[in-house]
Amino acid sequence: MRAAEAPRRRPLMHTTRRTVHGTAAALAASALVLSACSGSGAAEEDSGAASGEGFPVTVEHAFGETTVEAPPERVASVAWGNHEAALALGVVPVIMEKATWGDDDGNGVLPWVEDKVEEMGAEMPATYDPTDGIDFEAIADAQPDVILAGYSGLTQEEYDTLSKIAPVAAYPDTPWGSTWQDTLRIDGQALGKEAEAEEEISRLEGVIDEKAQAREHLAGAAGAYVYAEPTDLSSISLYTTHDPRVAFLEELGMETPAAVAKRSEETEEFMFSESAETAADSFSDVDVVLTYGGDAEAADLLTGDALLKKIPAVEQGAIAKIPADGPVAAALNPSPLNIESAHMDDALDAVDAAAAQSR
Repeated sequence: MRAAEAPRRRPLMHTTRRTVHGTAAALAASALVLSACSGSGAAEEDSGAASGEGFPVTVEHAFGETTVEAPPERVASVAWGNHEAALALGVVPVIMEKATWGDDDGNGVLPWVEDKVEEMGAEMPATYDPTDGIDFEAIADAQPDVILAGYSGLTQEEYDTLSKIAPVAAYPDTPWGSTWQDTLRIDGQALGKEAEAEEEISRLEGVIDEKAQAREHLAGAAGAYVYAEPTDLSSISLYTTHDPRVAFLEELGMETPAAVAKRSEETEEFMFSESAETAADSFSDVDVVLTYGGDAEAADLLTGDALLKKIPAVEQGAIAKIPADGPVAAALNPSPLNIESAHMDDALDAVDAAAAQSR
């Protein structure tokens, strides 16, 4: 994984394109499924599963269609945010991915997830370590009725392997391209809670509007996520509109710089590179630079380079310095539970303060 991808998901925010486990993993998962099916499969306490009305449901996604025949009582999730969608809809997963980016105390669970589970009076779901990819064995052992992956980077092989365990609700089109709304809709449909998902989306969009209105410098400001590789400042990398974080800036009333919009139309990738020699001209309309790395390293790379410091926003000090790790960094990748968190407020305050420097 390139260093430029580190802020995106797990170490990051997940790995962006995870390594496929291969045929051996698929066979292992299949064997575990047979073993799991031989057990009682009895549901534990009420997990908030849907009633039988409306089932079966069919979810369309990038790999085709998935039909969930009956209300799922045991829900598993992979990747980022899908367990949050379930929790937001009143369903406690039996297993979820351990947080390896954005965690505040090393327990592998993001703080807003901890708060929600406690609020629900439920036990914390089991977790699996995703460092080496999806733990198919752990998921199979959890005996899920459905696997949520509405926001993920599943490969075809990973999807096929998971599908041998339980029906899988995958992303709609682009790997890691699902917005938080997409995630709630897809996962909600698989849970038989489509109407509840729409209600939650409407409510959270109202919350975002309130947060944006409370920060006077965001409206109309053009924001760009920038990553500078410490060992090579001949170019910089920027997130395209295919990344949910860029879409979130637009939800806040901010604008997409012309060069970012143009390059986004030319590629399906979530990042593109720009030469340091042309950066000042290409990004002359950028009002706010968002960069991971905290109060020093990332911003210093930009301000300390003879070419990059000519970018108007950099020259004006309009740089939102986002910590390289921790809840504030994770909050800027919006998810069904972090939108209302205090960490989101901290992140938006940093962006608003940076925007104030360009006005």
